[in-house]
Parts: sequence; C-alpha cells; structure tokens
Amino acid sequence: MQASKIGMVTGVLLSSCSCSNCWLQGIPRRKGAKLCMILDLLGDSGSVTGVDVARHRLAACRTMLQKYTLGDRCRLFVADGTTFSVIPCGFHSYHKSCESGFEERGDVFKEWTSRRPWKERKRAKKSVTTQFVSRSQPPELIYYGQHSGVVGLTKGELYRTLSDNEIANHGYDKVLVDAECTHDGSVKHIQKFEHWGWGTLQHRLLDAERTDNLHVLQLNLLNNGFRLLKVGGSLIYSTCSLTVAQNEDVVEQFLKENGTAELMEIDAARNWPCKGGLIQKTCRFDALTSQTSGLFVAKFTKLVI
Repeated sequence: MQASKIGMVTGVLLSSCSCSNCWLQGIPRRKGAKLCMILDLLGDSGSVTGVDVARHRLAACRTMLQKYTLGDRCRLFVADGTTFSVIPCGFHSYHKSCESGFEERGDVFKEWTSRRPWKERKRAKKSVTTQFVSRSQPPELIYYGQHSGVVGLTKGELYRTLSDNEIANHGYDKVLVDAECTHDGSVKHIQKFEHWGWGTLQHRLLDAERTDNLHVLQLNLLNNGFRLLKVGGSLIYSTCSLTVAQNEDVVEQFLKENGTAELMEIDAARNWPCKGGLIQKTCRFDALTSQTSGLFVAKFTKLVI
C-alpha cells in the first residue's frame, strides 16, 4: 500500500493485462491504470495518445501519469472517440525538413505546464458542468509530455487531418478500443448492486434501448479506431461485458463493413487462462475459467487497400 501511495507501483486487474502486452501508439483509453501499464511497457521509443469523451476520467489519467512519472511520451485528448482524427505525432517529425523559426511563432506548443493562461482557465470553468464532450466539439489537448511529439508544433500542425491514403501509410501503429459497455462481466461493478439495490439491475444493465445504443457506439468506436490505423498495424477491441451483443455481434458486423479488416490470432493467448469466443481467434475471460473479471478481446489488422 505504501509503495502505491508514493508512486512506485500501481494496481491493475489481471484480466486487463492481456490487452496491454505490446507497444501501442494510439489508444482510446478510459482507465488510468491500464494507460500507465502501456506507457511502462513502451519504454523510450514511440508515443501514446489517450482519448476519452469524459473530461473527469481523462483528468484522473493525467493525475496518474504525473504521480508515476510516466507521461513523458503521452498526450491526452478530451474528444469523442467516434470522430477523433488527430494524427500520430510521428507523422510531423517525419515531414519536418527544417527546425528553425520555432521561437518566432507565437502559437507553437512549448513545454507543458499545469499553470494555464487566464483565457484557458475561464474556458475550463465554463466546461465544468459539461463533463462529456459532444461529437461536434473539437479535441481538447489537456496534457502532453516533453517527448510526446507535441512540443514544437503549431495548433495547425497538431490538428491537421490526413486523407485515407495518407493514414494508410502514416496512421497509428497500434490502436486499443477499450469500448464503453454495460460492465456486466466486472465483478467489482456487479458488487455495487449490493449498494444500489438488485432491483435496479434491469434498468442499469439490461435496458433494451441502452444496449441498442451501446452496440451502435461500440461499432462506431471500432470503425473510427480502424480508420486511424496504418496498413499492417494492429487493433485490439475489448469490453468487460459477457454479452454476445457487445462482443461477437460487434466484431461480426465490423468485419462485414470493412473489407480490409482481418481477425488475427493472439499468440500470447496460448498462455492465458482464457477460452475462445464464439468467433474463432477471439478470447474470453470469466470468473470460472480465468478466476478474474470478465473480458472479451479481439485483435485485427489492416490489409493493403
């Protein structure tokens, strides 16, 4: 406990570790512990982009990055993951032919500091009541590390959009879509019903309208994450739900709509305490098989167009 308090170690569920066994460059991310684990594995090369629609969740991630001093190669955006389009930072360094003149440009990103100008503080104060951003709102950069690729860029360069052909060559190497779900596979979440009352289970987890909306959201998150993936890159789709509708059904529909997507074998799964999903090459964790909370994992790659 003391090691955690002073920032030496952080806890993460065993089932969650399976999604983070390789270097990732772009990740729609919710949970700070997993983000820290990915950054720890990243080491001294590449970068990680974290995206979340909820400002308070991303602020918690930022706090964890600072606590464990892991944010040097990370940037965090408050944005809708179904429309997020900010390109990998590696694209900018690849295309820079001249580093001179940065000091003369007033809109260039300098080293990040928690002390913000008055205008930014005023804007942040107005946004306190709206913790979730809308699809139409532009991404808001709330944190970036010294070696995240942001320092030295202008806002125009950072938020530049790429064509599909450019993304095919310069998109993210790896994308993790840790999709919003009903959390019905999470033991920790289910235990909350002892406080909420088991009578609320139907409304909170099994409401038909909510699950239909979730299916659409999950598919949109997966589609956009795949759009930002470079050819030959890999994408992980995961939920902590046990339902087919939020897992295999999403994967099946996604594959039908994306001819360049292909399911990949997860080699490391041979050593995982999990079982195969209803679709070949997908994996499922559950309390009985894995002695962990529930987790569904599918891995995709993007083929040459």
